[in-house]
Amino acid sequence: MFKLQMPVLEPKSHWKGSRSSSSSMPTVSVGRDRLFAALGKSYTQEEFEDLCFKFGIELDDVTTEKAIIRKERHLDEEDEEVGDDEEIIYKIEVPANRYDLLCLEGIAQALRIFNEQEQTPTYTLANITQDSMLKMHVQPETSLIRPFVVCAVLRDITFDEASYNSFIDLQDKLHQNICRRRTLVAIGTHDLDTLQGPFTYEALHPENINFVPLKQEKNFRADELMEFYKSDMKLKKFLHIIENSPVYPIIYDSKRTVLSLPPIINGAHSAITLKTKNVFIECTATDLTKASIVLNTMVTTFSAYCQRKFEVEPVKVIYSDGKSYVYPDLSVYNMEVPLSYITGSIGVSLAAEKVTSLLNRMQLRAEHSVFDDNKCNINVLIPPTRSDVLHPCDVMEDVAIAYGYNDIPKRRLPSMKPLPLNQLEDLIRAEIAMNGFTEVLTWILCSYRENFASLNREDDQSSAVIIGNPRSSDFEVVRTSLMPGALKIIGHNKDHPKPIKIFEVGDIALLDESKDVGATNRRHLAALYCGTNSGFELIHSLVDRIMEVMGTPFVPIGDNTGYYIQRSNEPEFLPGRQASIIYKGKHFGNFGIVHPQVLNNFVITDPCSFLEIDIEHFL
Repeated sequence: MFKLQMPVLEPKSHWKGSRSSSSSMPTVSVGRDRLFAALGKSYTQEEFEDLCFKFGIELDDVTTEKAIIRKERHLDEEDEEVGDDEEIIYKIEVPANRYDLLCLEGIAQALRIFNEQEQTPTYTLANITQDSMLKMHVQPETSLIRPFVVCAVLRDITFDEASYNSFIDLQDKLHQNICRRRTLVAIGTHDLDTLQGPFTYEALHPENINFVPLKQEKNFRADELMEFYKSDMKLKKFLHIIENSPVYPIIYDSKRTVLSLPPIINGAHSAITLKTKNVFIECTATDLTKASIVLNTMVTTFSAYCQRKFEVEPVKVIYSDGKSYVYPDLSVYNMEVPLSYITGSIGVSLAAEKVTSLLNRMQLRAEHSVFDDNKCNINVLIPPTRSDVLHPCDVMEDVAIAYGYNDIPKRRLPSMKPLPLNQLEDLIRAEIAMNGFTEVLTWILCSYRENFASLNREDDQSSAVIIGNPRSSDFEVVRTSLMPGALKIIGHNKDHPKPIKIFEVGDIALLDESKDVGATNRRHLAALYCGTNSGFELIHSLVDRIMEVMGTPFVPIGDNTGYYIQRSNEPEFLPGRQASIIYKGKHFGNFGIVHPQVLNNFVITDPCSFLEIDIEHFL
């Protein structure tokens, strides 16, 4: 077994859909009894797992409030300190781009619609004139740090303890997810009855900002607040976003009462409580699109608790250049998707009426239209809650989910037929393995030095694809040869019993102006022998065996009906102990004894012979 001391590729079992703990899918913790009450029905655990699977989410874990508290406090099971609360908690894993499912309210509503217990709600803006709207004035200095702000109001909202906690938890989930730990978007929620509009969004020097932050009684200057929160386990991780900026973002009401110092902390004056009836929501951002998605998620989810359900009061945001915008944008947008695309992609013949019914269960209002040529389109209305629907393939995926993946008949897709190049590769790999060589797999990226200087080569600026702004010096260039990877493996396995016989079939990349991306991939075969002697004759015989398997005869030099070898002068090989392979008149590859200086560059003490050919020439 060879070891390669390089970063290890993550196994496919850890990709999306895996139950591995390394998965990046968000997990939402909800009380089982409250969830079942919201669904209007109780389920056994097996029934609920089945419902989640059908909808495309997953019941990841079942625990209790007491167990969570014990884990947080590092207590033993027999410890009596935590009380008697034994509420069952469901931990539900949801797709990373389904921001509407990051709280109990969103999950419950989606499952009710999926079960056809209710229709998708229609979200509306309160019917008020622009003159009577609350206004947020944006000062030009904010462009130096967080240039965008979007706002909305939830009027006559009623919180209980559970919904209030869910409201706060949704903000935290959004901050961790789409907001990228508040770097892109920061959410502030306030008791509107404690404030007086209009509001201003400004950027001031830290010493000019003074206010009492949330959960504090003392007045702090903004720069003092940065020092104060460096010992706060929750907030210290956000300080870096603004602490080195000459100006800090700040939001005031008309009486110069501070609403928030985004993205760090809200002011204590406007803190919301269980008694809050009118909630003012502001989202400051460096990404306006994500800010709009976050605001829409907050207001659509919790407008269900307002006296006028699913109605949101808009706020007018006015910039210093005179441009103004009304938020939130709760408009739906139309997407036309051919029925043939949906059914063809899924592999099931479905009537248009069936497709629209399935989409309605996924919160996508749909209807079909038939044209003169009998082609049918599905007209889909995308609500503001479904920011994840960006392309017809997203619509098709929702149809497949609602139909049931387990109900889709298995069939061999035409696209599953192997490509000729892959078939050729498999043939060659099997043949070389039968000749006693062990297959290896190395990175397609390598360092600039390994690709050139370590192989005694010079960069002619015409072949290698250079990586812009590489994260590591180990990944600066796309390899132009399989040789560096093979030599690195030998260098890291010097203590392995000799001889070592390895091979690899993989892609290299070369600059190519005729391609739309400016480069092309070529499939190469490399084989390396390392032992007490060079093994040149073994590598030479491997060339002959490959050609024999491919039905290519050895011919005299100049004959283009087969292959022949001729002297070469490549810097990575020992002079006089190397050759070029000419296949049907074209240079096909090289083999030879590796130059001692190259071996020294890779810290290899034993002689090696190496072969590399471009197998695409066989096609």
